[in-house]
Amino acid sequence: MGKLFVISAPSGAGKTSLVGSLLAARPNLTVSVSHTTRKARVNEIEGREYHFVTPARFHELIADNAFLEHAQVFDNFYGTGAAQVRDKLAAGKDVLLEIDWQGARQVRRAMPDSTSIFILPPTRGALEQRLRERRTDSAETIARRLAEASSDMSHYDEFDYVVVNDQFEKAAMDVSTILDGGGNELRSSRAELKPLIATLVRPR
Repeated sequence: MGKLFVISAPSGAGKTSLVGSLLAARPNLTVSVSHTTRKARVNEIEGREYHFVTPARFHELIADNAFLEHAQVFDNFYGTGAAQVRDKLAAGKDVLLEIDWQGARQVRRAMPDSTSIFILPPTRGALEQRLRERRTDSAETIARRLAEASSDMSHYDEFDYVVVNDQFEKAAMDVSTILDGGGNELRSSRAELKPLIATLVRPR
């Protein structure tokens, strides 16, 4: 039986790059491809980045209890297929879910043996810079993502572990350590996270 890992982060924290490096280094690790109602971006391929579906089809899947978790993020819906995940785990594969904190909360309820990891940026400035460098979002969308990031990051302590993505190689090594069953020093309850969170989360 494989192990289930959940990884979440505010947009721009570098989660996708970290996951890419983990998948390249770990043949037994696979990512579950989510369903989404958003339009495909340039270079995204159906079935690789996402299963792109209409809102009507997405709601049919909800009605059929086909999702392990699902959530609305900005104006779009995202969901993880339950059968897909359970089939991979049963085949002995370790499965990684890239989902937001709302989805992670649902997965923890449905599969309490899962391990959850939250990725934080080192500063708000670094988060904004990474969003701008992606060149995929308008200025308005970037501003909205930054506002939402505060809300996202305030849920860090619901996760088992927190990794700060300051230096990419170090962050990738930290996540690898967690996947191997270690990383006690990376627990979300560690005291040194409190002052960092105070600089990242804007008061409402």
